[in-house]
Amino acid sequence: MTANRRANRPRRPSHRRRPWLRGRRPLLALLISVFLLVGVRAATGIAWDRLPTPARPEATPSAEPRGQAGGGGGARPAGALPFDLPAPAALRSAAAGGKLVFAHYFTPYPLSLDNASADADYYTRNYLDPDGENGKHERYGGLLRDRPLPVPPQDDGSWEYANLQQEVRTARDAGIDGFTLDLLSLSGKHRERAGLLMRAAHAVDPAFKIMLMPDMTSLDTDDPAVVADALAALAMAPAAHRLGDGRLVVSPFKAEQKSPDWWRRALDLLQSRHGVRTAFVPLFLDFAAHNEAFAPLSYGFSEWGSRSYAGQEGAAADVRRAHGAGKIWMQPVSVQDARPNQGIYDEAGNTATLRSTWTHAIEDGADWVQLTTWNDYSEGSQFAPSLHNGYAYLDLSSYYLTRFKTGGWPEIVRDTLYLTSRTQFADADPTGDQSLVMALRKGSAAPRDTVEVLSFLTAPGTVRTAVGPARAEHGAPAGVHAELLPLRPGTSSAEVVRDGKGAARVELPYPVDHEVPVQDLQYYAATSGRPA
Repeated sequence: MTANRRANRPRRPSHRRRPWLRGRRPLLALLISVFLLVGVRAATGIAWDRLPTPARPEATPSAEPRGQAGGGGGARPAGALPFDLPAPAALRSAAAGGKLVFAHYFTPYPLSLDNASADADYYTRNYLDPDGENGKHERYGGLLRDRPLPVPPQDDGSWEYANLQQEVRTARDAGIDGFTLDLLSLSGKHRERAGLLMRAAHAVDPAFKIMLMPDMTSLDTDDPAVVADALAALAMAPAAHRLGDGRLVVSPFKAEQKSPDWWRRALDLLQSRHGVRTAFVPLFLDFAAHNEAFAPLSYGFSEWGSRSYAGQEGAAADVRRAHGAGKIWMQPVSVQDARPNQGIYDEAGNTATLRSTWTHAIEDGADWVQLTTWNDYSEGSQFAPSLHNGYAYLDLSSYYLTRFKTGGWPEIVRDTLYLTSRTQFADADPTGDQSLVMALRKGSAAPRDTVEVLSFLTAPGTVRTAVGPARAEHGAPAGVHAELLPLRPGTSSAEVVRDGKGAARVELPYPVDHEVPVQDLQYYAATSGRPA
């Protein structure tokens, strides 16, 4: 089900194998089942938080019917966010200067692949388990380290369409304007799912748009006519993102895979053969090397960007270069990136990368934003509600995108804590059969072993923390404040205290350990705004 993209990324040589430890597989399977149970409880709300945040009314989305609970289908709990998020229509109308936020949708990882119960579905059996798919992913400890927040099986045959509607609903209600749709294939299952997603988007909310993003690392054709015909077919869907003047927005991933002349032929064919005028917004892996050559045929520019908070120094210059050429700029905003099957990862610094990339989008004057990604679990870059992160990263993005779109920081009206950490130390050596381990990508910040308490407070307060056996407290000001604590074995929690009384409380129920069966360098997250 997975696709081989981003193939230009370097692979690290394999570590030694440990064939004598194969007998540990039953224990690893048990750990996966336990993590699945803990994750569902923590992310969907079952008895973790003893001191829930006092709820206040907040702005509500439109009354469009919602899907089932789990995976983002249920209504946002009152008080889930530290601020009152405007309803989607109000947020769109308040957007200054046409600011738009998209999320990169990756078709291999929808909410469910087989409409089965989460304890034995395809994700659990074949992607999270190192022995899954007949041992295909054993070398790197399993394909994935996280998965979409599980949804219950549905009785009718339209479960896949209903799940896609649910994902649209979740994104729309978080303030996102649409998906950039990674077109991995022009036929087969991924093409079918792409078409189904476009139908689902229009059914849920006609204002939610799908930007077409042909993936040039994956599409197996050198014929511009083939690409033009495929884009024209998708452009017939009402959900296809168009500018106000009717032009179809086409934003190919790794546009530089083909020459500007090749793209000019494809765009000319779209108009001459199908009557489709286009606004071309190429996304580059190397913007500096290619933007000038592509400028004559482009409406705007974008790039895939860095996944570490230490790699954002050139963001402002990229925006200036695009605007100087008279183009709009779509800024990548990311949370983290860890790729077991490619043997690489970036140091995200808890939420530092998320906050840094959003800050650059806001302060540097980006026109559009692309969250990279909504659901590429093979890169560990997902913003979508997931088993190990719940809604934490999506909720945080709602705060920043409100500022990006409206031009003003939203008022913090309720105390909210976000807690992030890994479940293992950065230098942990897995005890299982994993032979390819992830190495730090060049240009990334140095590895760190930290727990972060990110507080959104209405007034100054004391934050009491527990990291394994260590107890501490720190003063936090009103507004947003990040506090780092050393990572220790055990679980972590934090609580806001004023006048001796507890307010918001959050617990990250995944224990940290020195000895681990597989390498997992993603940061897990929890929020007090969605207590169990």
